[in-house]
Amino acid sequence: MSNRHVIEALLRPAVELWSALAGMMAGCICILAPWSLMLAPSVSYPLAGGFLVFAAVRGRQGLTILRYRRNIRRLPRYTVTSAQIPTSQHVLFIGRGFRWEQRHTQRLLTCRRPEVAHYIHPNALYRAARRLESACDPCLPTIRHLLSRDSWLNPVRPLPPVGGSALLHGIELHETDVTLPLGERVGHMLVMGTTRVGKTRLAELFITQDIRRGEVVVVLDPKGDADLLRRTWAEAKRAGREDEFYVFHLGWPDISARYNAVGRFGRISEVASRIAGQLSGEGNSAAFKEFAWRFVNIISRALIELGQRPDYLQISRHVINIDDLFIRYAQYYLPAHEPKAWEVIAQIAAKVNDKNTPRNLQGRDKYVVALEQYLAATRIHDPILEGLRSAVRYDKTYFDKIVASLLPLLEKLTTGKAAQLLAPSYSDLDDPRPIFDWQQIIRKRGIVYVGLDALSDTEIAAAVGNSMFADLVSVAGYIYKFGVNDGLPGCRGTEKIPVNLHCDEFSELMGDEFIPLINKGGGAGIQVTAYTQTLSDIEASTGNHAKAGQVIGNFNNLIMLRVRETATAELLTGQLHQAEVLTSTVISGVTDSSNPETGIDFTSNTQDRVSMVSVPLIDPAAIIQLPKGQAFALLGGGQLWKIRMPLPATENDALMPESIRHLAASMQANYHTGEQWWNNAVIPAVETDNAALMAALQEGLDE
Repeated sequence: MSNRHVIEALLRPAVELWSALAGMMAGCICILAPWSLMLAPSVSYPLAGGFLVFAAVRGRQGLTILRYRRNIRRLPRYTVTSAQIPTSQHVLFIGRGFRWEQRHTQRLLTCRRPEVAHYIHPNALYRAARRLESACDPCLPTIRHLLSRDSWLNPVRPLPPVGGSALLHGIELHETDVTLPLGERVGHMLVMGTTRVGKTRLAELFITQDIRRGEVVVVLDPKGDADLLRRTWAEAKRAGREDEFYVFHLGWPDISARYNAVGRFGRISEVASRIAGQLSGEGNSAAFKEFAWRFVNIISRALIELGQRPDYLQISRHVINIDDLFIRYAQYYLPAHEPKAWEVIAQIAAKVNDKNTPRNLQGRDKYVVALEQYLAATRIHDPILEGLRSAVRYDKTYFDKIVASLLPLLEKLTTGKAAQLLAPSYSDLDDPRPIFDWQQIIRKRGIVYVGLDALSDTEIAAAVGNSMFADLVSVAGYIYKFGVNDGLPGCRGTEKIPVNLHCDEFSELMGDEFIPLINKGGGAGIQVTAYTQTLSDIEASTGNHAKAGQVIGNFNNLIMLRVRETATAELLTGQLHQAEVLTSTVISGVTDSSNPETGIDFTSNTQDRVSMVSVPLIDPAAIIQLPKGQAFALLGGGQLWKIRMPLPATENDALMPESIRHLAASMQANYHTGEQWWNNAVIPAVETDNAALMAALQEGLDE
């Protein structure tokens, strides 16, 4: 195969094998029967060596043609076990692939030409085997099994059930490990792909490496994918980090760790922002959102001053009945500044009745009325007391209306067993479920799996997810300024620890809190890997095109699996340059001769003309035709790579505790979101007693 031609020709018969065979036969004759060629041994042996070298070169060239033709039909199987996944302290392993260049665009265009279709499509024997397999399905299962068996001994075995076009990866024969320097992780990574094309498998690949490097790993899973839970636990166990593993799951509160989404903050106003941020701010709702923010902020300030940590339950209780908080705070504040104030207030309260109560205070506690009258007659100025006073001075009916949008959200977050997770009692020593916060997780390099049970209640999942993001932003700001170990004795405060945040279906979690997290979190070591289906999902979550562009603009690395939306595919293809490719055109012509004396009736000519045209490096159709488990990636400053990720060598993991298996099987039976595209397997539902399941999982987490 010569490389001297202008246009590369790989889709053709492997004619080099004939010359290789001839060279091998000539070499063998020179060695075994030099007398037949009338050669002396001193001449025959060097000549045999020359023939054999020629045969080896031509054979290698011919085998390259055969390998290329095989690759564009069926790629070699690429599987690794979990223990074989490479882990490095310098790079992140993504898969195997190659750097996409102009020659690959040239090869792809050549493979799409109609004259080479017989090299691309399965041959007649393969098609006959598939027809026979279909005919033998009901009556001859043995023959069907033999025809469909995936073994190299079966020359007509079915193609892998991955769909798409094998051309996109088969046009390159030399693969390498594709890696991303860990220094680029802080620029964040966006993974896009439609359902069941390998996003979960890619997430498992990244999570495995992050856990083995000993870094902080947080997996936010809105729907609750069983594969992610199993893999996260198994890798934590394999790395000896099971003591650092936490499960927070809104759908399984009996075994979940507890988390106060508003209990930690840098500024007290963050509590109000995290809660009011879940409310609609469009149109007329904006004013009610501001009212809700103000009243939550008043309540939070009062609780902190009283020495209590805010949580959803306390805030909900005081929004419904703010009188109690007003009275308690007054009992705390006034004796320290006016020792006899409460005696005067008690005397005023004894005289309060319906006739002397102002209209706006009708229905309030008599001590609230007495406090209002006392404070109106004195000059006590305390911001918190004045804020509470301004809240109770509203007519009670009017107050309930202006906070009406806040109450449904708080009731959802404080109803049932979920309230124990989001409003944990720090003084309850009998509750074995741990309580965690993000600063604690980062300091101890923990691993957290967060299942938000979005299929059961999307609003609660979004509210908790956004609160977690807001909490992480606050922690990131603190770490950026002071370091993760600030305040600990004997520790340097400026140390930063990589925090790997894996957000599956992140468009369901994304709110206004997510933008500052990816925009400014990198300075504190937060590395976001976000997984979603389409660009439209991001636009729908943010509410407008400009915010979606703001989010996407903060992801420096893009991995795109198969997508079904052209606009999503153009997010990658629109960032690529044009490629100059060669096209061959055959031109034939005939010219009649009008001179009868020349003896020439006509002249003909045939030209093979090569021209250069400009085409996109890849087009959206190539991304839409990607097989499952394959992707295009823009890494390291816009370098385009074609990648395929490894298939798992086995589904069962010896390190998987039985309790985790039970929970994962139950999750899979309820959610059906596992992306086991490599074998189309579905784990059967496990029927088990709920109490026994909870006890088993708790035992597994305590091991």
